[in-house]
Amino acid sequence: MPLTTKLNAYYKYLPVSDEDEEWGLQLLNAGHTEHPAGVEYPDRKHPGHHYFNWETGRILQEYSLIYITEGRGIFHSSKSGNVKIESGSVLVVFPNERHRYKPDPETGWTEYWIGFNGPIMANLVQKNFFTPQQPVFKVGYNETVLSLFRQIIEAIKTEKAGYQALIGGAAMYIMGLMHTTAKQQLFTMGDEERIVDHARMIIRESFEESISPQEIASQLQIGYSRFRKLFKEYTGLAPVQYIIQLKLERAKENLINTSKTIKEISNELNFESPHYFSRLFKEKTGCTPHEFREKYNVGVGT
Repeated sequence: MPLTTKLNAYYKYLPVSDEDEEWGLQLLNAGHTEHPAGVEYPDRKHPGHHYFNWETGRILQEYSLIYITEGRGIFHSSKSGNVKIESGSVLVVFPNERHRYKPDPETGWTEYWIGFNGPIMANLVQKNFFTPQQPVFKVGYNETVLSLFRQIIEAIKTEKAGYQALIGGAAMYIMGLMHTTAKQQLFTMGDEERIVDHARMIIRESFEESISPQEIASQLQIGYSRFRKLFKEYTGLAPVQYIIQLKLERAKENLINTSKTIKEISNELNFESPHYFSRLFKEKTGCTPHEFREKYNVGVGT
């Protein structure tokens, strides 16, 4: 679908109440622009405190997500340098970070954007889920992402009671999709995803036994160091931790739904000893197996 020859834009700046701030993620502004080729960018009618030009750029006090659905261009910040933008890209703008971006004059672009703040996003940045050094996520033409931006814009037009919680959730959903897409793209260049999927299948079929990560790597005909690195990159857990978590979930099921003793559960799941099982269970859940069983009022076996 070609860009229009006339600029088409909608944007709105939003009030934020104390209750909105307590939610943890509050939207401050949102909008969309269909910016045709050959037209000055950005629109001079844009509010002054968000207006910028390519020579000077700008610094914002909030985070922004900008989804480019058509066209191409360039993004620049002090920490990322120049980054080429293709359609299907989401740009993340960070507070107090000088930046600038613009469409290619030959193509123009269509953009959807939201500005927001809150401790939820601050925590994601602190944990390096989003970094100023890598501000561009390539999600492609994603119907779900586009729909979420449009839902946010429709919600802010009416500002119905409680709308901030709704659009804050939509913003979190967008960021979740961005993170998931980025993780999946790490494994599109080879057979890494197949290796991890096969490993998870082996683990789920045999985690009650005493199979080791080294044995799994051997079955997959891959070196253990490479296997461990791939598995942790893809799942967020080392293989041994993945196995332990599955064992503990099975232990919880047995504690709640059976009369097996703690010793029997420990032996069936091939823990080193009931003492080790109990210590690990408390470390991961905050209570001993006996306390866990009592909490759910299922009563036999010690």
